[in-house]
Amino acid sequence: MAGKLVNEYGNVFIEDEVIARIAGLTAMECYGIVGMATKNVTDGLVQLLKRESLTKGIKVSINENSVVIDLHIIVEYGTKISAVADNLINTVKYKIEEFIGLDVEKINIFIEGVRVDN
Repeated sequence: MAGKLVNEYGNVFIEDEVIARIAGLTAMECYGIVGMATKNVTDGLVQLLKRESLTKGIKVSINENSVVIDLHIIVEYGTKISAVADNLINTVKYKIEEFIGLDVEKINIFIEGVRVDN
């Protein structure tokens, strides 16, 4: 299901993939985020996603003119998780609302792992 914006010129449809890509690229710029993650259903192992496939760690749900985003992330060891999550939520919400024009109803953060960066 795509997001829909209506203006005087017609309708603009925005695919979920576009919203997920903006959210993922924004998340990667945030302090304390190592990357996006996906969990293997069969064995339960969490995998750090490469930049090309980071949208696999993001779920976008669109209701009318608002968006709900689920972000599955891996955080850097030693960072305060609540501060990282607050920063991530505020930054992603701002970018989605500013770039796309859809209201962000909710952003859910799922911490899938902690990684020590060298």
